[in-house]
Amino acid sequence: MEIFLHADAWIALLTLTFLEIILGIDNIIFISITAGKLPKDQIKRATRVGLLLALVFRILLLLGVTWLISMKAPFFSFDISWFKGGITGQSVILILGGIFLLYKSTKEIHHKVEGVEEHSESSTKAKVASTFGMVIFQIVLIDIVFSFDSVLTAVGMTNGIPGALIIMITAVIISIIIMMIFATPVSNFVNKHPTIQMLALSFLILIGFMLITEGAHLSHIEIFNKPVGAIPKGYLYFAIAFSLGVEALNMKVRKK
Repeated sequence: MEIFLHADAWIALLTLTFLEIILGIDNIIFISITAGKLPKDQIKRATRVGLLLALVFRILLLLGVTWLISMKAPFFSFDISWFKGGITGQSVILILGGIFLLYKSTKEIHHKVEGVEEHSESSTKAKVASTFGMVIFQIVLIDIVFSFDSVLTAVGMTNGIPGALIIMITAVIISIIIMMIFATPVSNFVNKHPTIQMLALSFLILIGFMLITEGAHLSHIEIFNKPVGAIPKGYLYFAIAFSLGVEALNMKVRKK
């Protein structure tokens, strides 16, 4: 623990913990919406299990960081006249995760718009389909994707700092504990307010597109000789914060 005697280690830990919490917001949103389909007595349990699984995946990936970094090497390359690139392990996981988020979010929005859950028969079928095991399985799938994104950020931030692995694991544990404390209130709030839930689903669509473009960027995809660039996360989180701010004002006006 001598590394924590240095100011650089504390600065890195605080910064990384803050970023891990920010990057974990999309994970909490997904878990909240997915767990919200369960009976009320199982929602809290599913949320905690989901976040504990996120913690496990992040720590495992950090311990296997050498293997994670090696997945940058392309295992399949292609070069068509207007479309070329090299597929990597990291890009495959991000792209598949993005597609899954797009599918899941679009499906949920369709259910909300069409009022599928309002009909008793449809609602019963949805509840039966959304067993605890299926919800956890979906959470595990997206946890893997978000863990990749989180760990890649952590590795980039702590590169060259002595005791980087300990700092990263500590930051991940602290951030998950903080998220577990606030996950239930966030989940209850999202599931109580239909407009917030619709916003959250829209955010997941944005995040899905971001993951796909990031995967394409890692694969050095070029379309008509123009490389696909990664969307800066700052833009995405600003859009989310701005939308939530506008919705907060709308909710205040509706109360009056």
